[in-house]
Amino acid sequence: MYHIDHNPEPKPLRFGIALFPGFQALDAFGPLDCINVLSWTDSVSLSVIAPTLEPMTTKSPASPSAVGQLVVPTHTFATAPPLDVLLVPGGLGTRGSGPEVQKTIAFIRDTYPHLKYLITVCTGSGLAARAGILDGRKATTNKMAWKDMQALAPQVNWVPRARWVTDGNIWSSSGVSAGIDVTLAWIEEVYGKEKARKIANGMEYSRHEDPSWDPFAELYGL
Repeated sequence: MYHIDHNPEPKPLRFGIALFPGFQALDAFGPLDCINVLSWTDSVSLSVIAPTLEPMTTKSPASPSAVGQLVVPTHTFATAPPLDVLLVPGGLGTRGSGPEVQKTIAFIRDTYPHLKYLITVCTGSGLAARAGILDGRKATTNKMAWKDMQALAPQVNWVPRARWVTDGNIWSSSGVSAGIDVTLAWIEEVYGKEKARKIANGMEYSRHEDPSWDPFAELYGL
């Protein structure tokens, strides 16, 4: 006789992404497109959260001549709604200690205890580390920025060869495009393998399903 669970764990429904000036475009839009496609079949909400309601730019103050795009937030850090899942992208804007960076770190620190999951992409794990929530945990990050992240947060158990790493309810991924793989892996874990497969196919994206696949670690001598 099969056991029927009449009280299954409710699926996460409330997604948010924390943006700041100088976030990396694909760090954000890769995972967001996975959530967009997920919403075709599952009722979810998405909040775009930033220090202010002014459009957030992908351009970093460190690269004033670079081109970039603007994204309009739906909430500020002060007005963000309750969330189940928070996405934290990386990018050149994660460097330094300007007010926007500090506000983003504080938001991650204050929000994490109320989350079901935290997913970081690229140097977004550096923001989580600076928030203190990766202390003693395993995590990974962009391999080009590896030495900087290690020096920034030596209290983190950084995993050098990994497409993504899971430690408890925190999922961290390597550089930029790895954000798509970690989000699809998370969707498979929470929503099922078939759901993740359909989303990847809908995006015409060829997944890396092995979290240890990491040619970029070798490229950067890790």
